[in-house]
Order: sequence, then C-alpha cells, then structure tokens
Amino acid sequence: QELRRQMPVAGEVAYFDHAAVSPLPEPTRQAVIRWVKQAAQQGVLVWDEWAANVERVRELAACMLGAALEEIAFIPNTTSGIHLVAEGFPWREGDNVVTFANEFPSNIYPWLNLKSRGVETRLVPVEGVVADPMQLLEACDDRTRLISVSWVSFCTGWRLDIAELLEQARRRGILVFLDAIQGLGVFPLDVSSLEVDFLAADGHKWLLGPEGAGIFYLRREHLDLLRPLIVGWNSVEHAGQFDRIEWRPRQSAGRYEGGSQNMVGIAALGASLQLLSESGLAADQSLLAERVLEITDHACQRLEKIGATIVSRREGEGRSGIVAFDLPGKNLAVVRRYCMEKKIALSCRNGLLRISPHAYVDEEDVGRLVGALSDA
Repeated sequence: QELRRQMPVAGEVAYFDHAAVSPLPEPTRQAVIRWVKQAAQQGVLVWDEWAANVERVRELAACMLGAALEEIAFIPNTTSGIHLVAEGFPWREGDNVVTFANEFPSNIYPWLNLKSRGVETRLVPVEGVVADPMQLLEACDDRTRLISVSWVSFCTGWRLDIAELLEQARRRGILVFLDAIQGLGVFPLDVSSLEVDFLAADGHKWLLGPEGAGIFYLRREHLDLLRPLIVGWNSVEHAGQFDRIEWRPRQSAGRYEGGSQNMVGIAALGASLQLLSESGLAADQSLLAERVLEITDHACQRLEKIGATIVSRREGEGRSGIVAFDLPGKNLAVVRRYCMEKKIALSCRNGLLRISPHAYVDEEDVGRLVGALSDA
C-alpha cells in the first residue's frame, strides 16, 4: 500500500504492463524535476553534485545485486549491455554461442551479427511454455564460449532456475550472460553467490525507472576479458584530465561507460532503486516478489472464471509477474484496444494477451481488468 501511494498512475489507471514500460513513481518524477530545474537555473555549477549522485546510484545498484561497486556500469538499454559482451568478447573463428530460439530479439540479433566473424549462434528450440536450461547445455560443445539467456521469458513469464545452469556451465568452462530485465526489480538476485558472469537490465520495466538508463554487471575477474567498445574521456583512471593522453582504462566496469552520462536518467533510476529498496527488495530477499506472485495468482483465478485460457505455467518457483493468456473467440487486438480506452494497460505478445502487474497493483485493479475483458 505504501508503494501504491508512491505511484501516481494508480489513481487513474489499472496498470498491468510493467513488462513493457513502467509508469514512474512520485519520487522518481521529483528527481527528474529537480534535475531539470538545476540544469536550467545553474547548469555546470551543480555538475559535481550530479557526478557524485551517479556514484550513489551505482552503490544502490550494487547492493541490489549483491555486487561490488567496480562491477557495475550504467548503460542506455539492455541491448547495449548485450553488445558490450557480444562485440567485446575475444571470439575466435569456429567459436559458438548458445541461446533459446524464443528469446527477445535483442538477445538474438547481436549473436547472429557475429556470423561475419566466424562465430556460430545455436538457437535451441523451445516446445511449449517451459524452457529447460539443461537443453542449452546439451547444445554446447568444446567450442562453446558463452550461453546467453533471459532470466524471465518476456512472452510467457517462465522464470528460470539459473543456479544449476550457472554451475553446470562453470564446470564446462562456459560463461553465461543473463538478460535480467523481466525479473530485476521484483525478484531477488545475488550475482556474487550465484557467480553470474555478465548481466544487463534496462530500468524502464520492473525497476520502475525511465527509458534510457540501465545497469550492466560483469564479474570482476572478467574485467580485462571484454575489449571496451566505445571509449572516451570517462573510460580512463584519470577521467577529467583532458590534457593527459594516456590509455590507462579504469579498473572497474566504468571503463565501458565511454563519455558523458545520462545524468537525469541515472538520477531518476536512483530514486526508483531507493524506493524499491525501502519496499523490501534486496539481493537475498524480496517482499515485492511475494506480493507480485500473490496478485498474479489472484488475477489468474479471476481470468479463468470468465473463460480465459492461462497459457503461462503457474506452479512453483517458475512463476513470475508475467501472465500470458487467451480469450477464445475474441479478437485480442480489439480487446486490448478496448481495455486501453478504459485506462487499463496490458499488452499483446505472440498472439496472446499479457499482463504484468507490479506489487502496488491491487484486487480492485484486477476487478477492473476482468470487467473490461468481459465487456470487450
């Protein structure tokens, strides 16, 4: 309820589309307003304050992931984080990368783009809703350098148990990239204890942040593995000393940030991370996850009563905040458009309707959703 009070959208809209784009919390809105006022009224006079805030937000991100400060970099989107790995990795001709065939396009195209460098991308088919991470391992051989996988499926919402995948990959000497955008912000994730190699997530979904400000993580031991792609004044240890030309890259993930940063976006992301932290999100536990699973289970029960077919699997630890379903006999695009006109936000993905409520969504919102679906 406290989180709901911080979400202006909740006063008017039943919001079930956090897997697409999240509305901003009030503290985040205020952070943007404050930055804009400072930029308009003071400009460079407050630049040092902005730079200090970037490091404060880096600390918040590191705490949320159970990571060290030097393992965190800011990126404009998840795609950029994937490219840091895809294009910076020391591939050799004949190497391969393995991923699921039903991944979000941004977790497929960067790997396919490596074909010109002699790198094969192996797309593992997924039958049904539940992807088996062990199938990824079965597709690997002695030339597999990397497995890339989404923690939570953008379409069906199935949440992978990544612990065993990471352990088995380590035994084979294979690194793992984790696209965490559809889970980070709700479910706890301790990258240190799990020994995640690389991770990226934009802030504009479950992290309740704006578009254009995201998080990249790489395990400290891999710092010199990835060749920095876009380097500039901010990539070196002596950043800010513009008359000193010496290639001494930062001994942190900050070397991948290049030049000027999205100060306003990072300030906004920081406000959202602070709110989520105060709401019970940490690397090792999350009160938010319990509520998200509770409200999605409730929504599934209500949807089934009006004849909806729940396509997402809803048992055990594989559940997430994403639910895909069908309404037999109805034009789903028309249904979605009707709901949007009634100020009920949801998506269509892969021929199904998809809802993705955050922890502040309540039973009254679910009632509005079900009523609109029935009337459409």
